[in-house]
Amino acid sequence: MQLANSIQEVIDDIDIIINWSRAHQSPMGYFATLYRRMTVAVRDGIQNNIFEDGARMEKLDITFANRYLQAWSSYTNHQKCSNAWYTVFEACNNQTLIVLQHLIAGVNAHINLDLGIAAAAVAPGDKIFAMQHDFDKINDVIASLTQAVQDSLCKVWFPLRAIESITNGDQNAVLNFSIATARKTAWANALALAFIPADLRSVHINTMDTAVVTIANRIISPGVMTDLLLIPVREMENTIVGKNIDLLQ
Repeated sequence: MQLANSIQEVIDDIDIIINWSRAHQSPMGYFATLYRRMTVAVRDGIQNNIFEDGARMEKLDITFANRYLQAWSSYTNHQKCSNAWYTVFEACNNQTLIVLQHLIAGVNAHINLDLGIAAAAVAPGDKIFAMQHDFDKINDVIASLTQAVQDSLCKVWFPLRAIESITNGDQNAVLNFSIATARKTAWANALALAFIPADLRSVHINTMDTAVVTIANRIISPGVMTDLLLIPVREMENTIVGKNIDLLQ
């Protein structure tokens, strides 16, 4: 897979992953579908001038996306990728995970690892500070999608609709919290990487990668009690990958 040079190329490449996931019945398509929705929302935000520097945000979006796209391409071609993405992709072979676990695992790898690296690459040194407002603005874009994603998850696991009515939508906080918390970590990493000397940057990135794998393992194997709570979700969740991708779209 070649590096994308525009947001439209990013979307086209994500479509390749989604179509591949359909053909191979792979849960890799779940995060790809969520990420496509977010990428389209960011593209629309740039076109509607909601950011202070639309050109810079487009560059960030492309740089950020290419890390995921290249990780997927490397993994599926049996080449080395980051440990964080390797852990996420390997988890797609785990038949006991629910759709939400796959989504959060993807969010963890892409935002906690890739976003900080991409931001520092686009705005190194003092330039990073000028990016903060637009960086934070992305949270508003993501938040605007949460209910739509929640509605999709309700279709994947129908009892969620009943829980939604009881909790007044508070369960939306699971995905919202995961993304918002990850973005705070990403900004801290971006600040560090923007000023770290080039010869030390890889050491810091490797440390980030290790930390992200630790979080991923907790998402994939959350413990006995949580696993017990997830049993009814697994039993009532749709198991046909292509159908779940359709519902998430």
